[in-house]
Amino acid sequence: MKVSREQMAENRRRILDVASRLFRDKGFDAVSVAEVMKAAGLTHGGFYGHFSSKDDLIAHTLAHVLAADEGGGGDLRTYVDSYLSPRHRDNTAGGCPTAGFAADIRHQTPAARSAMTEGLRSQIDRIGKALPELDSADRRRAAIGSWAAMVGAVILARAINDPALSDEVLEQTRFWINTGISQVPTS
Repeated sequence: MKVSREQMAENRRRILDVASRLFRDKGFDAVSVAEVMKAAGLTHGGFYGHFSSKDDLIAHTLAHVLAADEGGGGDLRTYVDSYLSPRHRDNTAGGCPTAGFAADIRHQTPAARSAMTEGLRSQIDRIGKALPELDSADRRRAAIGSWAAMVGAVILARAINDPALSDEVLEQTRFWINTGISQVPTS
């Protein structure tokens, strides 16, 4: 039975969504193509109608999930507080793709690394737009520093087995960034 273009697009989106959750939860190497397809409710044989290889799936998954994570500007303090929360830290499969993939991406293909690079650029722009009162160079510096601190804090908070220290890493990073935001001169 021939599948419509709409159904093919829906199947592809479902594969990318499932792969994103599995890759964030288990890591790239621990997830097989068969596992992705089974979790998506599709046959293993249908995979090659969408992707040429697992590496191709990884690159497209990164592009898909990082594009979905771009979101609108909004209030930076609210974003920081939500991002640096225990709820986000504990949601490895559905949380930030940058924090979920950062450590493993250096071992991936150039296409996957390019997708991560574009995702990083988007996040820097997103945070920078939330700091309009700064000049361009200071806005970029604050955006890069804030994003690096946020991602690093989530990675560290997830990596350790001391719940109190994990919470403290999030709290202190949130305090540090919010203090910096408070010191931004207003026009």
